[in-house]
Amino acid sequence: MLTDLGISLPVLAAPMAGGPTAPDLVTAAGRAGSMGFLAGGYKTPSALAEQIAAVRADGVPFGVNLFAPNPVPASEEDYHAYRDALLPEADRHGVHLPDTPIEDDDHWAAKIDLLLADPVPVVSLTFGLPHGDVVAALRAAGSMVVQTVTSAPEARLAEEAGVDALIVQSSAAGGHSGTFTPARTPPGVPLPRLLRDVRADTRLPLVGAGGVSRPADVTAALDAGAEAVAVGTALLRTHESGTSAPHKAALVDSDFDSTVVTRAFTGRPARALRNHFTDRFESSAPCAYPAVHHLTSPLRKAATAAGDSRLIHLWAGTGHRDARAEPAADTLMRLAGKA
Repeated sequence: MLTDLGISLPVLAAPMAGGPTAPDLVTAAGRAGSMGFLAGGYKTPSALAEQIAAVRADGVPFGVNLFAPNPVPASEEDYHAYRDALLPEADRHGVHLPDTPIEDDDHWAAKIDLLLADPVPVVSLTFGLPHGDVVAALRAAGSMVVQTVTSAPEARLAEEAGVDALIVQSSAAGGHSGTFTPARTPPGVPLPRLLRDVRADTRLPLVGAGGVSRPADVTAALDAGAEAVAVGTALLRTHESGTSAPHKAALVDSDFDSTVVTRAFTGRPARALRNHFTDRFESSAPCAYPAVHHLTSPLRKAATAAGDSRLIHLWAGTGHRDARAEPAADTLMRLAGKA
């Protein structure tokens, strides 16, 4: 897989939606002999097209990640109960929370149309498994299709859908889990064991992800059957990332000393630094995506602008303390054992 894409470094830059994966980060990864993925989630098709054009102009290998539709609708009762719980914090920041649930598919059809009309080298998918016809169309357009999975059963389903490769994500990963069943939090299986479980069921190329923060983690994943690893949290503090200043600061702040898997921010399981928001709202947050994402979004944006780390979704994997403020190329080369 890596040879086909012209990649010499087996440490890839994972997509991180919401700002951290800026085009500069994807370009920096490509120039280092790696490859980065533009994060298509939460972007309009036109904004994604602009970022594709910007990275393509640099002539580096790259991919685009999309959120495949896998909605868990919110009941009116659960939605309004959670909204009421959030109102004191929203009032404190002077923001209005949506009165009714917003259910959308993140412009799925339009983004697929974009990638069919203007193909990119790799399309990676997460949150759900699209219909095999979509996979076939992307492959026919010339893109390699890579599916994020969190278990061996999901890997089997993805192989049956016709994908070219798998990103095998352990629960140690920062940000959203790619699980197909968001009502169930994936168990804490170490990445090497998860890779071996998946390798026993498929011969597709595997990319390991989740908790990779040191060269030894890369070696362990490769020894377990992966062709490469994908890292996200390790790149959050790099010079080229678009991570917000409060988020970068929290990654090295002793007040944020642990991570937790929570649905409080978006209604899907995601690993973040433990803060006031996770402590206060996890128990009352419904499993309902994307309604919860849209409900909390105005509050999270206001908190970020105000530097209020108590209320920000501080996505981070278990190895967040190893993230360094340095050029992205240095991080990727160091993890690959080349520095």
